[in-house]
Amino acid sequence: MRKRLIDGDQQAATPATGEWLNLDDLAEVAISSEDAAHPIESALLPGGGGGWRAAVPGQQTIRLRFDQPQKLRRIRLTFVETAVSRTQEYVLRWSADGGHSYREIVRQQWNFNPQGATSETEEHRVELSGVNALELMITPDIGNGQALASLARLQIA
Repeated sequence: MRKRLIDGDQQAATPATGEWLNLDDLAEVAISSEDAAHPIESALLPGGGGGWRAAVPGQQTIRLRFDQPQKLRRIRLTFVETAVSRTQEYVLRWSADGGHSYREIVRQQWNFNPQGATSETEEHRVELSGVNALELMITPDIGNGQALASLARLQIA
């Protein structure tokens, strides 16, 4: 998996077996922060483990840059929070011009509560062609700037 930290800049393959794209072969991932014990590969690659977590609090960005433009039909996101009650917001965007401009796919909020709602899985059905960048921005707690963003799984078909 190729990856890099995002600096201050804002800078079609066939689905793999099982339908989900093999992101390891098709994309570079850029992240704004990463806890060394919870690397982004854990959320993007099959059998990756416990998912990704940011190293610093506040809004975080995960950006995939595809080597070749992709046609996307499904995007599945899974988030897990078992310890803290919080309201998370995420924004999913795509670009066909290398990340110079983005179009929003979805903006969604979810309330986590350790006594019940500890996980969220969202599957977005899309018809996008020529996608060369996909960006996920996570605000881990819209009421508290000190929460850490996390992502259990991201799958794309």
